[in-house]
Amino acid sequence: MGFLDNSGDIILDVVLTDHGRKVLAKGDGSFQITKFALSDDEVDYSLYDKNHPSGSAYYDLEILQTPVLEAFTNNASSMKTRLMTFDNLELLFLPVMRLNERDSKNARDQNLNSFVVPVNSETEDNDASTSVFTGVGRDSDKQIRQGFLFGESLIGTIIRIDQGLDTTEISPTRNLDPELLETSYTVQIDNRLGNIVDTNGTVLEPDYIDDDQIAYYTMDVGDVGVTRNTETRNNDSQVIRGPRGSILEFRIQASLDLNTSNYLFTTLGGTAIMDNRDPSGSGTSNVYYIDTNIRVAGVQTGAFLDVPVRYVRLQ
Repeated sequence: MGFLDNSGDIILDVVLTDHGRKVLAKGDGSFQITKFALSDDEVDYSLYDKNHPSGSAYYDLEILQTPVLEAFTNNASSMKTRLMTFDNLELLFLPVMRLNERDSKNARDQNLNSFVVPVNSETEDNDASTSVFTGVGRDSDKQIRQGFLFGESLIGTIIRIDQGLDTTEISPTRNLDPELLETSYTVQIDNRLGNIVDTNGTVLEPDYIDDDQIAYYTMDVGDVGVTRNTETRNNDSQVIRGPRGSILEFRIQASLDLNTSNYLFTTLGGTAIMDNRDPSGSGTSNVYYIDTNIRVAGVQTGAFLDVPVRYVRLQ
């Protein structure tokens, strides 16, 4: 990766993503460019100088001459902040996505500041054993711990993301502009570690898996786990203070590799001590762990949110 000199003519440097190159390589006529994306990751807008002694033509000169990154094909690391175009030029606020943890059934583990996925039944609760208590998914009262998504049993916490205008300047009783309403989400997850599961416990099929082993899932309004937010009051269950859009909910299934082997844990992760389900309330267990993020992005606006996840397995 390098920089391109931007001090002279305007540069247009375009490449296909890894997925696009893969489709092109099939040579079966299926390749067709239907979408493209723009971003301004390199731009530092604080360089705009409205007091430039040479006048207004020079206010943005330093920005325009900033070197730009060469185009590169790795879609997992390029264009973190994509540019958007809206027909309504009078928009005062843009939509955001927020984790909704107001209900304990949607909240992450407060000590780890992450959602926790025990990857097999032994780590969850020793497969409901009445004599072995090393599992870390339940507490001493046999209750599933807050923030734990059972990666084999597919029960426990549900990750919930709310979308809309998080402002008190516009009442939540007003309808969200259709341009700002997310009706489709893309969920990105490391396919080596897990799979996306809807709220009914159905494991979803990814749209594709790129060469970095990132799986892409599309979830639309009308699918299980994607609904419109029709609540018009600002109560304790809401994290979006203004007009509300849609809600996305999902769980995570641990991958077969994590479920059956320590290899990825010893290669990518570390070790820790966690409270277990011993009836005494003071028991602990040694676990392997891997920390990662799941990225959720809105198809309509490009807004995104990274969800912290920790996979754990008994040593």
